[in-house]
Amino acid sequence: MLNLQSTSRERWLQQVSDHLPEILIDHAHCEKKAAACAMNLIMAYVDHPELVDELVVIVNEELDHFQQVLKLLEKRRIRFGRQQAGGYGRQLNDLVRKFEPYRAVDRFLIASLIEARSCERFALLRDHVQDQELAEFYGSLFESEARHHTTYVRMAKTFGSDEQVKERLEELSALEAEIIHRGEPLPRMHS
Repeated sequence: MLNLQSTSRERWLQQVSDHLPEILIDHAHCEKKAAACAMNLIMAYVDHPELVDELVVIVNEELDHFQQVLKLLEKRRIRFGRQQAGGYGRQLNDLVRKFEPYRAVDRFLIASLIEARSCERFALLRDHVQDQELAEFYGSLFESEARHHTTYVRMAKTFGSDEQVKERLEELSALEAEIIHRGEPLPRMHS
């Protein structure tokens, strides 16, 4: 369903246990970046109104999630602020091909893989954290992240055939798995 070629390692759950406030702050940043990504896709592919309509829905959902995480941080008296970014998103975006329509296919597929990994991580958080409120919160986000993943894969097919998109998704998924396997020393949602 999620087109991931790896699962998160125990190392990440240890980061969650050791640095939960930092993970929550990063989650807020991730939701903000997800909304910005969808906005950038709207601007880049504004001549595809059928995509724009669906992307607007994603922008609004991601901003709603961002606001929910901010409220969660405030309730827990965790100060939201700047944070050094991990390398996950940058490494994935470095894989985007330069010329259209390949660029569009890659941009939508990278967005889909980030959503898929978030979905997997939210399920892990739901099952791992002892805090019932957090567990329920992460459980509530699972469905929308999975939907965003499949929506982005479907959107990529606007710019390439089913076979081309499937093949490229497999390639990018394998590279995403390598990035996750290497890990990130900073405790982040995608470390």
